[in-house]
Amino acid sequence: SHVSKKNEDLTKAWKGKTEQLLKIDEHDFTMRPAFGGPAIPVGVDVQVESLDSISEVDMDFTMTLYLRHYWKDERLSFSSTNNKSRTFDGRLVKKIWVPDVFFVHSKRSFIHDTTTDNIMLRVFPDGHVLYSMRVTVTAMCNMDFSRFPLDSQTCSLELESYAYTDEDLMLYWKNGNESLKTDEKISLSQFLIQKFHTTSRLAFYSSTGWYNRLYINFTLRRHIFFFLLQTYFPATLMVMLSWVSFWIDRRAVPARVSLGITTVLTMSTIITGVNASMPRVSYIKAVDIYLWVSFVFVFLSVLEYAAVNYLTTVQERKERKLREKFSCSCGIPHSKTMMLDGNYSESDANSLAGYTRNQMVPEEEKPEKVVVHLAMSNESNSSRKRGLRGYVGLRIIQNTHAIDKYSRLIFPGTYIVFNLIYWSVFS
Repeated sequence: SHVSKKNEDLTKAWKGKTEQLLKIDEHDFTMRPAFGGPAIPVGVDVQVESLDSISEVDMDFTMTLYLRHYWKDERLSFSSTNNKSRTFDGRLVKKIWVPDVFFVHSKRSFIHDTTTDNIMLRVFPDGHVLYSMRVTVTAMCNMDFSRFPLDSQTCSLELESYAYTDEDLMLYWKNGNESLKTDEKISLSQFLIQKFHTTSRLAFYSSTGWYNRLYINFTLRRHIFFFLLQTYFPATLMVMLSWVSFWIDRRAVPARVSLGITTVLTMSTIITGVNASMPRVSYIKAVDIYLWVSFVFVFLSVLEYAAVNYLTTVQERKERKLREKFSCSCGIPHSKTMMLDGNYSESDANSLAGYTRNQMVPEEEKPEKVVVHLAMSNESNSSRKRGLRGYVGLRIIQNTHAIDKYSRLIFPGTYIVFNLIYWSVFS
């Protein structure tokens, strides 16, 4: 009989006691406490649960936090023998007055509702109220990218009453800087969180008046290592690769041209990739300075070879005219001359086998531009090849243009100086 006995249904009894406890029906909660009197103080404290994302393109940040309000409403006071508070969920919030705090400059925000609305209301016997909610908000953050990616950003989340001016509602940080708590596990992939702090001041609207505004300020410093690997290091390698052409024979046109064009296109790809993930700001960023100076270095290495190639062509044209003029004035119809510039074949060498030393032009008759004449006697093929091999090796060394020699020193030296100035200024 004890098992079959029905338990007493306490739901209706508790509902009646709740309404009687808070006396909700006896007051008009559409008006604030002490309506028509002095401003009601509303203290605020915040615990930041997570800093979800920072977007450079949209210039905003997303933060999840516990927002808590503290005020006194004597209409909610109740008698209690043990002086303990009573805790309620979000269903009671719709029946009483709560502060109308909103996020200034917010783009999107919502109160979490899984599994139910994440709202808590705690009422004390003397009428003091604690109102807490879990909110995710996306707010605007004006960022300055002039030092990107060696920059630090300061963003703020702003809280303010929407309807009540400072004459009706005094919004303040409940415990000063201690009112802001952060989870120790908060971290971001690209940023190091340096500082969280609170401030407050009055905000004026021309149509409605003065309002108390609270600020949650935080400072972020960007991690540089990612950009060193993805941007700075590849750009530096491309610049160094473009210098390789200064050590390539000036007559190897396909090699030097293709190397120059490849480095130019690669630098263009790096610049495009960096700017694709950034907002279209109208000022120059620090990374732009580095990439565009690197691009100029690569581009100048291509122009350097264009100058070398042009001057080489002009020099050869002059030498050809001198050689034709000299061959006509020397009066030796049966002699043959040949100028070596480092490009020769074995057949060219063998064709000179029958030349004798007496067919050479005297030293004093040579023009200003040296024309090389080879005279070979009937020596063995091996001795002729050894002589030509050493001579051509010397000619390849001498075939380097003066511009190439200077460029091997000027380009690396200037780029090193630029790097020293750049990192000393922006780091």
